[in-house]
Amino acid sequence: MIQPQTAPEVDRDTRTAPMLLVADPEAVMVEDLASVLEREGVEVMGVTDGAQALLQAGALRPDVVLVSATLPVIGAVEFVRAVRLTRAIPVLLGVGEGHAQQAVQALAAGATACVARPYRVPELLPLVQAAFSGEAGSRRTLTVGKVELDVNAYQVRVDGRTVHLPLREFELLHYLMRNAHRTVTREQIMRHVWNSTDATSTNTIAVHVKRLRARLGDTDDQLIQTVRGVGYRLVDKTG
Repeated sequence: MIQPQTAPEVDRDTRTAPMLLVADPEAVMVEDLASVLEREGVEVMGVTDGAQALLQAGALRPDVVLVSATLPVIGAVEFVRAVRLTRAIPVLLGVGEGHAQQAVQALAAGATACVARPYRVPELLPLVQAAFSGEAGSRRTLTVGKVELDVNAYQVRVDGRTVHLPLREFELLHYLMRNAHRTVTREQIMRHVWNSTDATSTNTIAVHVKRLRARLGDTDDQLIQTVRGVGYRLVDKTG
């Protein structure tokens, strides 16, 4: 891991590996995380306060930013608000016990998702890889009916209105839109969205589908249709 002191502009499009910017006051924790992630092909940059995080988020143009709920100088919630004014970078909030209120405020400010702190590589790695894969993909925007999903910006609009989705629901919608008008099984969703082959966990999908429908205004279940006994199908709902 390198902690840069100066911040030359980086050409994001020329990178061949994902970059994670970690803003956390506990340098040892960041070093340990970086040593593992870098073996997985992720470039990690670390800073210890929110002011440096804002500077490097603008200069390094990372694929994902991970900020601790204990971030000093500029707090995590203020950091998220500031980033959302200028850039559409996925921002993960590292939370532990006693950080529930900060988590609520950060998500309301535009944070993508919350992750456990101390950090767990199996939880972080798929999120970073998914963000990088989305950036490298040839299609930047997917549109199905009134729903528009911007892969690179991690943004969703319904009939022109921006809808904020937690990362898991964004990934679920992304997968359904890539397979629009086709039925995908619960097992396929678990494998491609949850990166899991545990069929016994597929009940969690129903909960996320319900939340996703509510956020998209799909009150009659006609956008995301349930195929009983099989899975789900996203269709063009224009009415």
